[in-house]
Amino acid sequence: MEKVIIFSAPSGSGKTTVVNYLLGKLSDMIAFSVSATTRKKRDGEIDGVDYYFLDEKTFYQKIECNEFLEYEEVYKGLYYGTLKSEIDRIWLLGKCVIFDVDVKGGINIKKQYGSKALSVFLKPPSVDVLLERLRKRDTEVEHQLNERITKANFELGFENQFDVVIVNDDLQQTFNTAEALVLDFIKNK
Repeated sequence: MEKVIIFSAPSGSGKTTVVNYLLGKLSDMIAFSVSATTRKKRDGEIDGVDYYFLDEKTFYQKIECNEFLEYEEVYKGLYYGTLKSEIDRIWLLGKCVIFDVDVKGGINIKKQYGSKALSVFLKPPSVDVLLERLRKRDTEVEHQLNERITKANFELGFENQFDVVIVNDDLQQTFNTAEALVLDFIKNK
């Protein structure tokens, strides 16, 4: 069952919420690919569970040793990436890999896995709704919010490079749609 499922979206669109829902419902079939990052750990986050929190030097060493499936400087000085060892770890468990990655990362992973990958773009109902969601998270100051909105506007232009687009307007409907898509993908050989 060497398949991968990719959820990508602009920050604040709900991809982590949707992926966590799917992990709760389909834990016997899918497992989460923990990303590596150079950003600082937020309150409540656990290294190796939420992210592998690496300093820049360690991150660069892993780049040089070709240990990443994909990586990117998502925001100035903040790197995120997918370690190849994560995919191997999950496939050894006999499960499909599920990713919660930024838009460029999602496109890169889809290119590498082709038909073995289902790529889903989770879209906010509007940029105004997205800004409201980001403000409610209360994890960034105003200039960081502006950076995220600028990036979100850019990322929304890539939705046509994904297999499926889900507009996350009604969370329960989004959960139902995502679960049906993933089950269909896993069951079709």
